[in-house]
Amino acid sequence: MKIAITGGIGAGKSYVCQCLKKQGIEVFDCDASAKRLMRTSPTLQQALKELVGEEVYEAHPVPPKGRETHEEVRSRGELRLNKPLLAKFLLESEEHQQAVNNLIHPAVAEDFLQSGKDWLESAILFDSGFDQRIYIDKVVCVTAPLEVRIQRIMQRDGISREKALEWIHRQLPQEEVLHRSDFEIVNDGIADVRKQVRELLVNL
Repeated sequence: MKIAITGGIGAGKSYVCQCLKKQGIEVFDCDASAKRLMRTSPTLQQALKELVGEEVYEAHPVPPKGRETHEEVRSRGELRLNKPLLAKFLLESEEHQQAVNNLIHPAVAEDFLQSGKDWLESAILFDSGFDQRIYIDKVVCVTAPLEVRIQRIMQRDGISREKALEWIHRQLPQEEVLHRSDFEIVNDGIADVRKQVRELLVNL
């Protein structure tokens, strides 16, 4: 079975994945995969250059190896993602967001299928249509009250309440994500998450 863990920002998905790991289950992190592929995949890098512009990647020097000259180090420079430029491109229109997603998500889906893992974590499983790219048997939604989520985001990222709310509202409402899921794990800081994870595994 292929199982997806989803839930809005601040819901506490990472803690649930930690509990699953203690049960012997490795969960594929879609966000980490996307970041790694943008950093290491020449094919994806070229596609993003063609879409956004050559400046979306900047060459930067890397530490010298042995007796390398500075010229050799520069020629061996790695490509670094120009995050502000990519963010500007994404915010310009929904069409831009979709175009970038259409490059990154297939690469992440392929990465998951090649990983040998059966579980994945994706905050925007439904928002991005990622659930349509690979077959998912069951979806688990991690939920938490709005105020709990706000406080977690503020503490984790050191941002204002207004900014935390802005990030939350950019995603699908928690109620809609839950409605489209098969199971719920409540991570409100009170309910026993580890017990819920064990019950989930029994049900699956």
